[in-house]
Amino acid sequence: VEVLHPQPGWVELNPDSLWTLFVSVVKEAVQEETYFGTALDRMNCSRPATTVIKCSNISFSCRNSNESDFCSWTLNTAINFHYMEQVEQAIKEDNCCFGTVDTWLLYKLTKGSVYATEYSNASSTGFFDPFKLQWSTFLSNLLSIPVSIFPPVEDTSYNFGSVDGEIFGVPIKITALVADQQAAMFGQCCFDIGDLKVTMGTGSFWDINTGSLYPLVGWKIGKEVTYLAEGNASDTGNAIKWAQSLDLFASADETSKMAHSLVNSGGVCFVPSFSGLQIPVNDPYACTSFMGITPSTTKKHLVRAMLESIAFRNKQLYDTITKDVGIPPTSIRADGGVSKNNFVMQMTSDLINKKINRPVSTDMSCLGAAFLAGLAVGFWNDREQLKKLRRTEIVFKPQKEPKEYEPAISNWIKAVQRSLSWYSQTSP
Repeated sequence: VEVLHPQPGWVELNPDSLWTLFVSVVKEAVQEETYFGTALDRMNCSRPATTVIKCSNISFSCRNSNESDFCSWTLNTAINFHYMEQVEQAIKEDNCCFGTVDTWLLYKLTKGSVYATEYSNASSTGFFDPFKLQWSTFLSNLLSIPVSIFPPVEDTSYNFGSVDGEIFGVPIKITALVADQQAAMFGQCCFDIGDLKVTMGTGSFWDINTGSLYPLVGWKIGKEVTYLAEGNASDTGNAIKWAQSLDLFASADETSKMAHSLVNSGGVCFVPSFSGLQIPVNDPYACTSFMGITPSTTKKHLVRAMLESIAFRNKQLYDTITKDVGIPPTSIRADGGVSKNNFVMQMTSDLINKKINRPVSTDMSCLGAAFLAGLAVGFWNDREQLKKLRRTEIVFKPQKEPKEYEPAISNWIKAVQRSLSWYSQTSP
């Protein structure tokens, strides 16, 4: 899906393009499943027809408009909420709907008959009160946005209705909606307090199961509500793709070997900040940078510096989330495309001085969404069955003392400090 940047700090998606691509992907998946299912049928295997949606972006939809405008906002020490005049006018006319991307796709899949979201997506907007499990009247009053525009919130594993039969040829039950990182947590079977996972995809996301604490709703199934705490860094896999576009390497698979071929980065530091720096730095105006380059610097040094920066950010996020939450991690599990990089994984294990379990399949968000849908229709009876499905590929164990990295991480922190407040704050 093409990501649009109409001006600095703004991120948008074309909702119609998203819908078209979504439908084409599902049709392709159904076609592949048909071939696979034919073979399974010969073994008397039946599987329920379900569809799952995992996503967590914010959208506004004006019912009488030809366009739907996606807006981004942040909730830190202050609230920045930007939307187009036509949306503001639609709110005044009681003609506006608010929802995350799951709400938009659910509405389209059911041809407008179902308008809803679920707790993990609602919680991810920052506009949801996790204590009362309802949309925040405080923020509604503060921002003069009526609660009436927000969708009903249902359980994460729930029968939301069926896809209109004309879209895919047959009606298909929709039995789970779930936000991306919460889906990965469920896919990793992080069901117990202290279970921690790190997803390294476009960005890095560290999530820990906090049980009944309230930072972020993980999922709600019946009377059970599981909460998470999360820390993230926005630039991980996208930084690697950027480096590949500059021909620093041909394939991301090469990077681990390139990094391992050197003793160190030769004094080079990389600060991954295409989208600013999140916790614990919290500077949206920081810049991406290479520092410490000399005439003897090679591509390998640059690549190693980039991979080291991912591990350093992992260390920062791990330390912050475990300190703030105060819950000792009982297990650490990794997923996402960058988790396949052995150099990053081993260095992260060394820095946090903990074992990290990497599964055979690293696309845990899709699996988590499938698990939730399967539980809703009885394909699986309980979570013990799900745990048995998870397969470990490798467990990374600390091989070096964290203090051995102190000179490198000290230089990197110095580079981070010099990258802060690089861009001027401008009004959108």
